[in-house]
Amino acid sequence: MKRWKLFVLSVFASLYLPMVMASQSPVGTWTTTDDKTGKKRAVVNLEINQGSLSGTIVRVYPQPGDTGICSKCSGKFKDKPIEGLRFLWGLKEQGKGVWSDGYILDPKSGKIYRAKLTVKGKKLYVRGYVGLSMLGRTQIWVRA
Repeated sequence: MKRWKLFVLSVFASLYLPMVMASQSPVGTWTTTDDKTGKKRAVVNLEINQGSLSGTIVRVYPQPGDTGICSKCSGKFKDKPIEGLRFLWGLKEQGKGVWSDGYILDPKSGKIYRAKLTVKGKKLYVRGYVGLSMLGRTQIWVRA
């Protein structure tokens, strides 16, 4: 009987643990929303390459006045199409669904911020900041 219980527990753990671990991963597709209107803003895809997390804007939900071009951006981002833009890069895993030490570009303002991401179930808390993390703001993205 003990062996049977141990077997059942092992099977359950082997099926359940990968789901729990996957839920802590930021990899995949996320929907972003506008802070002011609450409307969908974009669909982004996050991926890990060589231990570094990066993100690309896959689809933009146009808003009045949008041109689809990163006109306020500078450097290599200047006048690039927003769809297909790699706007998040360099984040390293800190453990337990937390990624930091990278950067995020706000295509609307053209500004680049330090970034910290925290996965909590189907929500991704994305914090952009200058200098100290407490001097920033957080957006909540939802897994698409």
